[in-house]
Amino acid sequence: MATRFQGPGPSEREVTVPAESTTTTGTTGLTTRPVRVAIVDDHESVRLGIQAACQNEGFEVVLTAASVPEYIANLEGREVDVVVLDLSLGDGSTVTENVKGVQGTGSAVLVHSIADRVANVREALAAGAAGVIPKSSATKTVMAAVATVARGDVLNNLEWASAIDADRDFAKAQLGRREREILHLYASGLPLKLAAQQLGIGYSTAREYLDRIRVKYVEVGRPAPTKVDLLRRAVEDGILPGLDSGIDPDVDGR
Repeated sequence: MATRFQGPGPSEREVTVPAESTTTTGTTGLTTRPVRVAIVDDHESVRLGIQAACQNEGFEVVLTAASVPEYIANLEGREVDVVVLDLSLGDGSTVTENVKGVQGTGSAVLVHSIADRVANVREALAAGAAGVIPKSSATKTVMAAVATVARGDVLNNLEWASAIDADRDFAKAQLGRREREILHLYASGLPLKLAAQQLGIGYSTAREYLDRIRVKYVEVGRPAPTKVDLLRRAVEDGILPGLDSGIDPDVDGR
């Protein structure tokens, strides 16, 4: 059964993360708010344990559920930053179905599992999960992972590295949520300044994301020094459709 929660009460210690917001003038301001978390696991004891840890950390637990369909049915339009998702649920669903189902609600996915099957971990990451954290991890490590994913970053830990090492071609999928958004807009033909404005972030922040994207492609042997190269990488990795869309990648080709 899904469990819904109200926001943090006045006595709860509020631990917040930076959340970029756009003002009416298009400039970027910084606000803070608690990390909003949901938990999907078919073991009630696990759900209760993560819930307690999140609340102790000051995170807002929005919802817990035993399956992804149950989670979606009870979300009711509420926003969640990170869904802590068990890798193997007992309802016959696949890893890809679950990750994609959660992503369809607009939330990032942090896989929380025994993680002893590299193929399943790789499948979760290929489907778009931001990272995997073993159930054997210390509570503080799990909470740090939640905060990392809430910032829009990929969790580059040992489990991630093991999955990548097992299949080097898979490394193409490992851009953070914000990095993929920047790459999508910029490679589509938008000048970086306009891409930044559309995402509600500053130009310097967008430039930093773009630099990180290029570094990551160099690290996997697929350098992208120009905008044309970035367009190719975005198409190759499924971030953009094919090259017949009328895009002129030479515009603002830095």
